[in-house]
Amino acid sequence: MQTMSKHPTPQASSQAKGETPKPMSPPAGGGIALAAVGQAMTRMRLLIGRRFIGRMALKRMGTGLELSDIDAIGVIKRIGSQEEATVGLIAEQMRIDPSRGSRIVADLVRQGLLERAASQQDGRRSLLRVTAAGRDVMEQIEAIKRETITEATAGWSEEEIETFARLYMRFTEGLEAKFVRFEEDETR
Repeated sequence: MQTMSKHPTPQASSQAKGETPKPMSPPAGGGIALAAVGQAMTRMRLLIGRRFIGRMALKRMGTGLELSDIDAIGVIKRIGSQEEATVGLIAEQMRIDPSRGSRIVADLVRQGLLERAASQQDGRRSLLRVTAAGRDVMEQIEAIKRETITEATAGWSEEEIETFARLYMRFTEGLEAKFVRFEEDETR
């Protein structure tokens, strides 16, 4: 069932009436293109906040996993090659309490999606690795994500997709650099 927000966007209103959604026009004045990017960022933030791709993937897969489970596995996959993945590091990356991180990890170990191993640097520390079953879950989620992106870019030329991919990566890297500077300034 689709829920309507209190203040639907023009696109949501036209979709509810069965009309083809019209692209939002950026505000008039200077920086029209940048204003359009800002509007698109707001809409993307709302979509990401709703976690629809992850929720859709979990529903399709029927695994009984939760979004926090795939987040934890994703953290290990992302950082595991650069540094040792521990419960503390997972909790930090997910911005959750260490005890909650510990419960998530324990559950994933019980399900066979993660395994514990002794650290080569400090035998008292327990490291986490994604198992073959965990990698399979993440591959299924990635396939659903690619399918969703393919559907969203239906009708785009190969050149448009390549240009968008290159510019989107460049834009994201620019935002990440800005975020790092912001975090550094906040700790001073």
